[in-house]
Amino acid sequence: MASFLLKVAVTGLSRCALHTLPSVRALSLTVPVSQGVPRSLWKLGRLNHVAIAVPDLEKATALYRDVLGAQVSAIVPLPEHGVYTVFVELGNTKLELLHPLGEKSPIAGFLQKNRAGGMHHICIEVDDINAAIVDLKEKKIRLLSPEPRIGAHGKPVMFLHPKDCDGVLVEIEQA
Repeated sequence: MASFLLKVAVTGLSRCALHTLPSVRALSLTVPVSQGVPRSLWKLGRLNHVAIAVPDLEKATALYRDVLGAQVSAIVPLPEHGVYTVFVELGNTKLELLHPLGEKSPIAGFLQKNRAGGMHHICIEVDDINAAIVDLKEKKIRLLSPEPRIGAHGKPVMFLHPKDCDGVLVEIEQA
């Protein structure tokens, strides 16, 4: 029946003639849905981490390490980003605990609005950060810095404006 409907559509029967045919919804499994959509020069990878801003880094680290039994990293200062970080290993991803480093820390501003802390951003790996940046700019996604910077894992990262990402601050990181 589906092939018959396709033949009817191709031969250009009038709309009136189509109304006399039985109503059938069919999905062709022979033609990929993405056919005709140009492939991107870059791909999203796995979720690397979820970042959580915390007002007390020692207390938060102890919660994940001592209470929940997770493996946690040492505290690492990242002055170029204005944060201290601790990574909590979860097997399939990580949590990044963020605490302000310096007066101009973006985390200090976040914690002023969210005194108890909370989710700050998500980080997703990409296979080609430079191609991703070019493509995202073309798609009118605002970036929070002019060039990628080196992130906590020693790899290039770029933050995407939350207003362009459904209210979520998204970090992309070179895989």
